[in-house]
Amino acid sequence: MDAGSTLEKITEREQAMAAEADRTRTEMEQLASCLGDLQGQLADLTTARKVVLALELGRGGTTRSPSLPDNPACQHILAALGDAGTPRRVRDLCRALDLGIEPKHIEGMRFKLKRLVGHGLVTETVPGLFALHHQ
Repeated sequence: MDAGSTLEKITEREQAMAAEADRTRTEMEQLASCLGDLQGQLADLTTARKVVLALELGRGGTTRSPSLPDNPACQHILAALGDAGTPRRVRDLCRALDLGIEPKHIEGMRFKLKRLVGHGLVTETVPGLFALHHQ
């Protein structure tokens, strides 16, 4: 094999790699734009959830305005409790939110639920059963 054919192969490979890098860069820019749009929509939905939860909690005749946690995990927990309509166990909430039922997930969920109880958003109807405050 002579140096000329080796250089030609290197040049061809270099051009192919440059073209692939350009395609990948374009895809990344498109994905970044899509991600930005999705994050904007997610922020809008989070705000909508806060408003709906505040309105739902206000219907119970209370005049207090509980502070709604900004944590999306807490928002998902509140939504799952609202969708359930009845008190739920920690393990059932983990399943409903596709978190898994390993001890670390169950304990994390229990901790978040206790914090929501402290905020007055959730009640522990009997030990281990949690529901939205107005239920």
